[in-house]
This record gives sequence, C-alpha cells and structure tokens, in this order.
Amino acid sequence: MSQTSQSSESSPSSPANQRVVIAGAGPTGLLLAAELRLAGVETVILERLPEASGESRGLGLHVRSLEILHQRGLVDRFRTPETEAWPAMHFGLFWLQRPEGPKADYTLAVPQWKTEHALEGRARELGTEIRRGHEVTGLSQDDERVVVEVEGPDGPYRLEAAYLVGADGGHSRVRKLAGIGFPGTGSTFYGVLGDVIVKEGDTVAYSAELYPGGWLANVPIEGGRKLRLMTTEFDQERPGDDVPVTNDELREAIKRVTGTAPDFEETTWLSRFGNSTRLADEYRSGRVLLAGDAAHVHYPIGGQGLNTGLQDAFNLGWKLAATVQGRAPEGLLDTYHAERRPVGQRVCVNTQAQVSLLYPLEKITPLREIFAELVKFKEVNDYLLHLVTGVGTRYEVPLPEGAGEPHALLGRLVPDAELVTADGPTSLASHLHDGRGLLIRFAEGLDAEGWTDRVDVLTAEPHPDLDAAALLIRPDGHIAAATDDPAVLRHALTTWFGAPADAAATDADATADGAA
Repeated sequence: MSQTSQSSESSPSSPANQRVVIAGAGPTGLLLAAELRLAGVETVILERLPEASGESRGLGLHVRSLEILHQRGLVDRFRTPETEAWPAMHFGLFWLQRPEGPKADYTLAVPQWKTEHALEGRARELGTEIRRGHEVTGLSQDDERVVVEVEGPDGPYRLEAAYLVGADGGHSRVRKLAGIGFPGTGSTFYGVLGDVIVKEGDTVAYSAELYPGGWLANVPIEGGRKLRLMTTEFDQERPGDDVPVTNDELREAIKRVTGTAPDFEETTWLSRFGNSTRLADEYRSGRVLLAGDAAHVHYPIGGQGLNTGLQDAFNLGWKLAATVQGRAPEGLLDTYHAERRPVGQRVCVNTQAQVSLLYPLEKITPLREIFAELVKFKEVNDYLLHLVTGVGTRYEVPLPEGAGEPHALLGRLVPDAELVTADGPTSLASHLHDGRGLLIRFAEGLDAEGWTDRVDVLTAEPHPDLDAAALLIRPDGHIAAATDDPAVLRHALTTWFGAPADAAATDADATADGAA
C-alpha cells in the first residue's frame, strides 16, 4: 500500500491512539504483529525492502520458539514432513546431548525465509497491514502519541500511532532516532558465508572443525539441496563494507582456515559477519520499544539471535496490546524491559564465552580439554543446552508478603500436558491459542471471578508435572501463580491482568460521579 499524504495519517474508524507501528518485517516484527492482531490491535508494519529477500541468516528454530508457536497452534506450519531435526547443538564446538523423548526432534532446521513466509501468512490472516518499500526516517513523541516520519514509494508521509516498535535489525533506525544507547564491543574476527547448490546425487553432512586460525562449518540447508559454507577467522582483516563479497573471497577464506580450497562453481547467496556484541540500554523509551536484533546483537552462533527475537515478540505482544486497549495494570509494559533485557544480556555473555573457547587455539587447548570433561556431566550438558535454546529462561514473579517460597514452576514457560477434564482429555497448549490468560484449577476453592473477561478458566484432574492446586498462566505461556492460596492467586491476577471487572466498574462510576 502506497501513501502520498504529507500530513499525519489516521483513520476515523481506528484512531491513531489505538494503532501500533512496527518497523521491520523480519521474524520478530511479524510475530509481534500477529500477537497484536490476535488481541484486536490495529497494526502496521513498515519494511524498507520492497520485497522479501529470500535470504536465511538464521537456519533453525529452537525448542523454546517451537513451544511458543505450539501454544498458538502454529507449529505445524514449521514442523512439516520434510523438515528435519537440527543435526546438533553445541557450545563453543562442544557437542551437547539433546534430551530423549518428544523434544529430541523439537529443534528444527528451518531456514529464515521459510520462517518469515509462515509468520507473514499468519500476520496477514489476522489483518496486519504490511507496507513494503516504506522506511522510517524520523519520529517524535509526546505523552499521547508517537508520530513516525516515513519515506514511501510515492514520497514522504507521517503516520501517527500509540506506540512504535523497532524490530529493524542491528542497525536499527528506530533505536538511533529514539536516542537509545547501544553500548558494547566491535567485531574481533572476520566471517564469510556462502550457500552452494549441491550437485545432483551428492550428499552432505553437518560438520564444524576448529583450526589454529579459525573454524569452518558445513551446514546442509533446505533439505540438503544446499550447503552453507561458513568461515570464522581471527587474524584476518575484514574487507570494507563497500567491497562486494565474491566466490573467490569465500574460497580464499576456506583455504586460509583449512589449507584446502573447496570445489564449487557458484553460490546463491554470499555475506560477511562478525561478532560485534551490543545491548540496548533500554528496551523502552516512552512510546518507542525495541525487539530482536534492534535490542541485542552478538556472534551468530547456534541461531540464538532469531530465536531470542521471537521470544521478545511473544513477551511484548500481549503486554502492549493490553496497554493500547486500556486494560493493562500499572507498570505492565515496563515488565517487558525488566524481563527481556536480562535474557538479551545472557545471550551476549554466552556467545562471548563461546568465542573465548575458540581462539587462540594454542593457548586455550588446555581449557578446552577440561571443558570437554565437564560437558560429559549431564547437569553441565543440560545447563548449556538450556542456556543456548532459552529453555532455562525463568522470569521473576512478584509475590505478596507472607506468600512463602516461590513454587518451582513459577515464572517458567508452562509445559504442554494432556489434561483430563469433565469433557474428556485436552491439550493444555490448545487453551492458549487465542492469546488470553488461563487459570487451570486442579482443586476447588480457587477461581478468577472478576477476571473472566480476560482469563479463561479450566478445571482439570491433578497432573504429576503440574504439582499445584491452581496455575495462572499469562498469555505468553509463563506461569504467574502456582498456588493453593486464594490471596496469592488474586494478587497474581491483579498484577498481570489488572483490577477485577467489578472493581474497575466501581472506579469508573466513582470517576464519573466526581466529574458530575
């Protein structure tokens, strides 16, 4: 959709103070848009590229990302018959053992372009407006709105909104315009990658080898029809950004690392990368928020960037929707920064730690030998696996005074479980498809009366993996209460979903009486 108006654009049927604008149509922006539209918020995505690039910087979806997609009934769009399990997970090239059972194949090799295609389909189905070829060039904000300056195919225009979210990558224009600091370190190595078409009849396997000067990874993609060749060099100067990446550059890089030049005729995509590590000072500045690479950049090892961005979006979507629609309790939107920035910081730290385990090889070999012994312990293996996949993420949940020790499930993503109800067996995740809160009652005497306009209630038989009288689950699947205490449950309902309906109505009547 092209816009030619030079003035602020708003629609009488949908005021600007009910609209959210997202800069960037990557995985983060698309999932966020879908979450906002699920709640009924008008959402516009501005994407500077005129069409989808078809490139795939990210190559896989981790178990935690697939779990949140499952909670929205979307995982089958990614977990198709031809989709293979991710061949391996590693930490600094120490290979980790994945858990046995249903999650063993639950980290999938899905190229980024397919992830974007599926998420764009979801966002459009729900009514998201996506404007391609429209770039954010300026912004201003006050207590009531943000005004976005946009350059579109037919010229500049202004777009008013309640909030603007920058999901526009590591070089985020939104972040810079909002004046949000992005401290960190520059890149310390030079990486180049190329996607090669595999010859008919050839088979390729995943491999990653560490050498004195760097390392080389061979990654089958798109069902083995392509091979990604990816080098990392620590003592080689990176060409300037104005120098095009070529096949010869990739060949020479591989030869410097391994001593052997590869045999390939052409590549379908070439790119350079590094390990610049930066984290936004704030994920929110007034009516401007950041998500995905706009908020955190780091060494692209293990696919953590794309997956962390998806989880940013899932955390932000329901909170931003509730705020725009005037039903959020005080401070709800600020919990986005409070919960997600520590996760971004942890990703930056673990990727830097992995680089430290790779170079210089002659000095860190003794450390690698000790580390190799440590990862044989299941506890260490599982800790690192949970670290790089996000499974270990647990949010701090406020409890009322005198509530006692927090339950082991509190703050964690609720596991899917087969529940038994009066209507028969049911999947827990299926009750989160609509993006509402959920109270699961395993015992009598606990309810969400006053909140049923925002929270669904499900009564089920006790489940061994959900050892609590009741679980209150936020729209993003994280457990806000695991308790048998009605006072604790009421505190959690108020904290995350606002005042009960009867109290809200009383407050509104009192305000009206006072005005009269």
